[in-house]
Amino acid sequence: MIDWSEPQRMMRDAVRSFVEAEIAPKVEELEHGDTPPYDVLRKMIKTFGIDVMARAQFEKAISKEKAIAAGEYEPKTSSKTDEDKEMMRGEETAMSLIPIIELCKYCPGMVTAMGVSMGLTAGAIMSKGTIAQKERWAPELLTLEKVGAWAITEPNSGSDAFGSMKASCKRTDDGGYVLNGNKTFITNGPYADTIVFICKLDEPGVEPKQRKVLSFILDTGMPGLEQSKPFRKMGIHSSPTGELFLQDVKVGPERLLGETEEVSARSGAKDTFSSERSGVAAMALGIVERCLALSIQYSKERVQFGQPIGQFQLIQAKLAAMEIARMNLQNMVFRYIELSGKGQKPTLAEASAMKLYAAKTAVDVALEAVQIHGGNGYMAEYHVEQLARDAKILQIYGGTDEIQITHIAKDLLSRD
Repeated sequence: MIDWSEPQRMMRDAVRSFVEAEIAPKVEELEHGDTPPYDVLRKMIKTFGIDVMARAQFEKAISKEKAIAAGEYEPKTSSKTDEDKEMMRGEETAMSLIPIIELCKYCPGMVTAMGVSMGLTAGAIMSKGTIAQKERWAPELLTLEKVGAWAITEPNSGSDAFGSMKASCKRTDDGGYVLNGNKTFITNGPYADTIVFICKLDEPGVEPKQRKVLSFILDTGMPGLEQSKPFRKMGIHSSPTGELFLQDVKVGPERLLGETEEVSARSGAKDTFSSERSGVAAMALGIVERCLALSIQYSKERVQFGQPIGQFQLIQAKLAAMEIARMNLQNMVFRYIELSGKGQKPTLAEASAMKLYAAKTAVDVALEAVQIHGGNGYMAEYHVEQLARDAKILQIYGGTDEIQITHIAKDLLSRD
């Protein structure tokens, strides 16, 4: 894949028009007015029929799962060739990444809020949940009718998410559980309707690091569950982030993800991290494309020493480096689309490499955009100021740069 196809370009142009009409004029309100992003995201989802497609895919998946469970499933003979199937899978992936790229040109935080709800939270339930759990919670998450949060990080456990985890669940005599613990830096935490809460099972005689890690599905308003107000942050203000406090929250076994203690959150988290890290390349591409476009425009208009600053070689060198970065990120996104088309996923090491490069590149390009804009670039009036702040989170959430390096190196060293 060397370029977007015609249908993909049409989708891109349509999404771009929506973003420029519905989101760009509201950036100040979304970033600094304490306005949650969910209503405008829902409007976008409905405008492009994403909710209709999500419901159809959900119904198809559930029907198949029910048929398999009843022993009635008979694989249908498809007339589609392997090439047709590959094209359809690739097209589906491309269409899911295009809104991410276009949104990140203005509000990267909105992608984070949407991705955690529709991707991480719904994805965890669809991947590990029972049929009943999927039917109860997933549809409204997949369409953003309800907001989801995926709660793993704690005040004292960031990169060492499982080793330092203190949140716990204890079995009760009636077959249920009692949950306790605090979670922090939780995307959508303040407004989440549905929360996937990850904690360790209280197992007497078992070392804390060896205890089972389980996930529970919680609803807002449950007794003992408190959701904080949104944090003030350096960037991605359009993505509400907060804390969760659980004190003796009682749940039945139907809220245990998978309804069995044999479904470990450890493996599910690894799959989640791999998917999340791959998506960062698309986010970075959106940020870099916008920073480059703004820098080119400014370099043509800003006159110093009697000529546009774009005529100076030092500025030209910066623009050239930004274009190389854009090309590299676009090729990463294209490779990910092709992998998806073949029904493959990047390994955790490959996904980590994508995230490491993409995050650093987005930060470097955004800071260079500020530098090209000079004093103006440091002012909030100019969009590069926001994008520079927003880009930094890509090096932190979903695993810091340092964690990505360890994952890449461990994989390389484990090979024969």
